Amino acid sequence: MSFLTVITVLSALLVYEIRASWEEWWTYDGISGPEYWGRINPEWSLCNKGRRQSPINVEPQYLLFDPFLRTFDIDKCKVSGTLLNTGQSLVFRVDKDLKHHVNISGGPLAYRYQFEEFYIHYGIVDQIGSEHKIGGQSFPAEIQLYGFNADLYHNMSEAQHKSQGVVGISLMVQIGEKPNKEFQTITSTFKKVTWKGEKIVIKHLSLTSILPDTSQYMTYEGSTTHPGCWETTIWIILNKPIYMTKQELYYLRLLQQGSQQTPKAPLGNNARPPQPLYHRTVRTNIDFQVSEEFSPNKNKCEITMRKDMYYKANSWGRQMNELFQV
Repeated sequence: MSFLTVITVLSALLVYEIRASWEEWWTYDGISGPEYWGRINPEWSLCNKGRRQSPINVEPQYLLFDPFLRTFDIDKCKVSGTLLNTGQSLVFRVDKDLKHHVNISGGPLAYRYQFEEFYIHYGIVDQIGSEHKIGGQSFPAEIQLYGFNADLYHNMSEAQHKSQGVVGISLMVQIGEKPNKEFQTITSTFKKVTWKGEKIVIKHLSLTSILPDTSQYMTYEGSTTHPGCWETTIWIILNKPIYMTKQELYYLRLLQQGSQQTPKAPLGNNARPPQPLYHRTVRTNIDFQVSEEFSPNKNKCEITMRKDMYYKANSWGRQMNELFQV
């Protein structure tokens, strides 16, 4: 082996180890927290300098109603994968050799996206946890589904750097008395992924059975909420929450950042703070402008302002009247 080849191999190994250390080192607090992500790794500079970053605080009074937004579709086939405690988040990733992938299409999407993974962001108390906020309101947790543009790109690693490469679907979590039966496939395993690096195989998970009603949503162009904050993500924030019980949240909050050999702080509070919206528009297919009071020329059947609206804007007070009502 020539001297030049040895140098090349050693350089490649060094770069690999540096990148691996970056992936291991970033956190949600302190000198390795969100404020410093772009400084830890120059390839993550968008985390500090980007103008289309996520998450954001959604202000209902500034939502733009878009009557041309369609409902979006998620395939009903089940997936298998691995639930992993990364030390930064609890992540479910699908098996690479699946015969049938879950495709996401329609809505604001011009292409077909293939579901890849979901992240669970949560707080150690009920008042905080979600990354996205609605009218300044945080929620106990947020589940984010990610998929990559399978029409244009081969995988998530390629797509996250490319235009319209990624879709993110945000599910806000509320506390409820009745657990989501399908999501119990995940919550029932929390005790087995307490420590960093622990993982468990999950089989035959139905995403459509976990999701609430998907007909109403908000959407905007943003980024992944973890490094390197790639500004290639089309976000869809569902208008209805899913529910976890207090007991499920209790076991979720027992998860740890460190390994059993080197314990650290609890895994919770793993939320990136909201980022400036700048000049972006947040669109919705929820028509806030239609009054529930009908005119003489309309009957109640023609009113489009639905009774089960979960976000309402008060144009006079610029405040929400209802937020995730049950």
